Amino acid sequence: MKRILLAALSLLLFSITANAQLMANKKDYTRADTLRGMLTPLRTCYDINYYHLDVKINLEEKSVSGSNEFAFTATQDFNKLQFDLFENLKIDKIVYKGAELPYTREFGAVFVTFPKTIKKGAKDRFTVFYNGNPKVARNPPWDGGFIFKKDKAGNPFVSVACQGLGASVWWPNKDHQSDEVDSMLISISVPKDLDEISNGRLRSVVDQPDGYRQHNWFVANPINNYTVTFYIGKYAHWTDTYNGEKGPLTIDYWSLKEDSAVARPHWDADVKPMLESFEHWFGPYPWYKDGYKLVQAPHLGMEHQSAVAYGNQFKKGYLGRDLSGTGLGLKWDYITVHESGHEWFANNITTKDIADMWVHEGFTSYSEALFTESTQGKKAGDAYAIGLRRSIGNRTPIIGPYNVNKEGDGDMYPKGANLIHTIRQLINDDEKFRSILRGLNSTFYHKTVTTADVENYISKQSGLKLQKVFDQYLRYTNIPVLEYKINNGVLSYRWITDVKGFDMPVKVSLKADDYTFIYPTNDWKTTKIDSSVNMDTFKAEPNFYVKVKKGE
Repeated sequence: MKRILLAALSLLLFSITANAQLMANKKDYTRADTLRGMLTPLRTCYDINYYHLDVKINLEEKSVSGSNEFAFTATQDFNKLQFDLFENLKIDKIVYKGAELPYTREFGAVFVTFPKTIKKGAKDRFTVFYNGNPKVARNPPWDGGFIFKKDKAGNPFVSVACQGLGASVWWPNKDHQSDEVDSMLISISVPKDLDEISNGRLRSVVDQPDGYRQHNWFVANPINNYTVTFYIGKYAHWTDTYNGEKGPLTIDYWSLKEDSAVARPHWDADVKPMLESFEHWFGPYPWYKDGYKLVQAPHLGMEHQSAVAYGNQFKKGYLGRDLSGTGLGLKWDYITVHESGHEWFANNITTKDIADMWVHEGFTSYSEALFTESTQGKKAGDAYAIGLRRSIGNRTPIIGPYNVNKEGDGDMYPKGANLIHTIRQLINDDEKFRSILRGLNSTFYHKTVTTADVENYISKQSGLKLQKVFDQYLRYTNIPVLEYKINNGVLSYRWITDVKGFDMPVKVSLKADDYTFIYPTNDWKTTKIDSSVNMDTFKAEPNFYVKVKKGE
């Protein structure tokens, strides 16, 4: 009965939290979507402590075979749990205390039954043996899976990218962002004439009798599943050290041998300035135990924790383009900066549900503006953030539907960044703003969060009532519209918003080129205005992401 009540409660919570987003996202979600995206008692009954992923990757067959050991703590009494593995991959057996466990499969979910009840607080483990041909990515990293390419000399150049799709596309795990494993051993066997790089630190390399070589990497910190990775190819490797806030941080660079001459000066130009900027704004790099690695990848890039994927062709900007349209983004490599920024937002602070992915992408997109500010000055940082608005479509909300493994609109990148930039203007104190960014990373250090956690922290630390601001920018399509009229030196103004009682302050030009805070609500207000300002020259301070509309 307890499990039935918990299941009913989960369904009720799903209905309440997902309703607003589902109205904006018309797709009919399926049983497979909820099995993948919902936290049920079969998932919450155990907390993952440790994985040992031990696999061989056959490049000719494009296959994977091996095992993953699950070590866990029971959070309640149970005798059945769910883990995840894409249905095209075959389970050979599931072993518990030397015996095989019975299991059933439904889509990508695997349900395992234990021979006796595992008591709350007990620590236990089981191992899944499997094999098969993982999905091959069609357009990585967006449409992900295994990636099989060749370098210029024809050598294999292979990796994986699976954000959104899920790590269970290639290895068995509890595929939900809410539960990060505390530590992990990643053992990847590849042909011995090739290099292999994964997350964390290399413990050993062991030759196998079949011509393969096993590379054993240990991740000492919590890690989210989708950033667990491998890179296979003919690599050059060199090292450096950054003297950071927690002492010496090891830096490991891995480029294809054929690209090492161009990679060295290109990466050197950005990596240490980036680390210095982000430690200033966000606090210490979160993974000193595991180090920082930048690894050339056969796709554009991904925030693989402590082994950041790089594929920007050693160009400045985003493949040679500036996303802000200002020219400022051509001063640095977008992928180096953006994907490394995710070490703080996405990897250190990870959202429990992918619907809240704006936390990852909004803050990290804003990290680009902060890096621009650190290296080119505050006006440049402001201009970069404002320039990102040109790609905002305001099509659907940037929070997605919960419990179905679906992120919100792609506007989460530039719109999320400009929401944060607008909140910075409301705080109106850059040191306080910086303390909030650092506080987020210390308060939620190595933790998973919800949007509400982030909202509440910023509101409390800023001392501002920001809930309606968050609601309008995150949960609705439209941005606030400041409607105004000017008659005989009197400004009339109000907000037009979806959120009732919206009352965000905003700076406007009550005098020419002199911005002053006003306090609009959804009702008309009035104030006197300088004679130098008229209906055509009145404007909001550009750092506020709002629309200004002439009233009739």
